[in-house]
Amino acid sequence: MPDEERLARAALTRVIEPGDEHAGRWLRELGAAEVLARLTSSPYRDGALTGASERRVQGLRIRAAGVEPGRDLDAARAAGARFVVPGDPEWPSQLDDLGDARPVGLWVRGRPDLRRWALRSVAVVGARACTPYGAHMAATLASGLAERGWVVVSGAAFGIDGAAHRGTLAVGGATVAVLACGVDVVYPRGHAELLERISQQGLVMSELPPGAHPTPSRFVLRNRVIAALTRGTVVVEAQYRSGSLVTARGAQRLGRFTMGVPGPATSGLSAGVHELLRGEAVLVTEAAEVAELVGRIGDLAPARRGPVLPRDLLDPAGARVLEAMPARGRTVTAPSLARGAGATVDDVLGRLYELHALGFVERRGDAWQLAPAAPPDPNTRRGGA
Repeated sequence: MPDEERLARAALTRVIEPGDEHAGRWLRELGAAEVLARLTSSPYRDGALTGASERRVQGLRIRAAGVEPGRDLDAARAAGARFVVPGDPEWPSQLDDLGDARPVGLWVRGRPDLRRWALRSVAVVGARACTPYGAHMAATLASGLAERGWVVVSGAAFGIDGAAHRGTLAVGGATVAVLACGVDVVYPRGHAELLERISQQGLVMSELPPGAHPTPSRFVLRNRVIAALTRGTVVVEAQYRSGSLVTARGAQRLGRFTMGVPGPATSGLSAGVHELLRGEAVLVTEAAEVAELVGRIGDLAPARRGPVLPRDLLDPAGARVLEAMPARGRTVTAPSLARGAGATVDDVLGRLYELHALGFVERRGDAWQLAPAAPPDPNTRRGGA
């Protein structure tokens, strides 16, 4: 892109709010340099920028009058950041799916190539006021995805976002923080160390110029970039009114994968996730299931089943004899057992000796009984594998 266009786009990131589709149409039809020229012309020619009210255009003109893009570019360089625009080799082309709402440009802090990282990325988002369960699931999912070579994208907020970033960093993985403020602004303040680690090990990016402060609307609009940048979005804990649901629904509109981690049915923090799961979202519980959905053909999650019990390995005849045995503590003779099992006495005796060798039954003279139950192994994992 010509330097004039790049400089104009840098200026317009301070003038135009993220997601402004009117301004996006102006950029598409006129180009950044012409849009900036019309906003800064004196006097302003009526109708120079169509589709927006005169009051709105006047507000943009007030902002445009004081922009100094060169100063912003210098501030970015001082913070170790760069400005990436559509057409650059580093520009993630999937952001073009946003149409006229795509970012004017991106301020990026960190050494990796944003486009290459975004090609294999997954968003992990959720509630700020999360539960310990939610934080654990976010960190576990993120670390598992990172170990499989996926880039974890989130918003660097408290709660689920922070847990996802930390889980990725803990295993030396790749993570991207998409901010609702300038890349040189530490927000939230409690994540100063985390943001510094992300900028050293991964990427910190924003649509907003250096020094820009966050606002509630910018957080909501930031979410469309997270949705468009990634292959899919995983929501871990979200109430009915949650910015994470905005990200998930934006991903659905863009044709991206949308996933949710279930929580207790009584938890208000999981209510939004459950509502997603009642729709088109896919339930996931571990990184392998996420990778199976968003990855290449053959990236399959392991099959799940309950624990295999010793009696599951018996042949049908042996299982039938074992089922015919009376309750533990009571004995039975072979002829009586044969009548209950619907088999001959000789066949039942042969099966009883096999079951005795396997530890299922014991002999008491001419009678047989079930062997005492073995105490449970305290190290056995419950719930299947």
